[in-house]
Amino acid sequence: MAGLTLSRPLARSGTSIGPNVEEAQGAHTRREFVRKMNIARGKALETRYGPRLIVDAELLSATRLGALVKESDELICILTSIVKRTRQKRDDGE
Repeated sequence: MAGLTLSRPLARSGTSIGPNVEEAQGAHTRREFVRKMNIARGKALETRYGPRLIVDAELLSATRLGALVKESDELICILTSIVKRTRQKRDDGE
């Protein structure tokens, strides 16, 4: 039962990253692009949090979830970089 309780939000946040990135790519303004990318980044952060709860609940080992955490970290870094560069371009007047 605990597994279902913890896995549902993880699946929901993990599968919402892509649609938010897609929406960002279709944005009409840089501001809208940054907003959607920040939403995607927030969902990636939320997704990274899920495995920690699963390990704390002793449902799976940290070793088994290591790849998921690593992938989440990489995705967060990529999305953060995109947001920072886009904001910098906006602030530079490009």
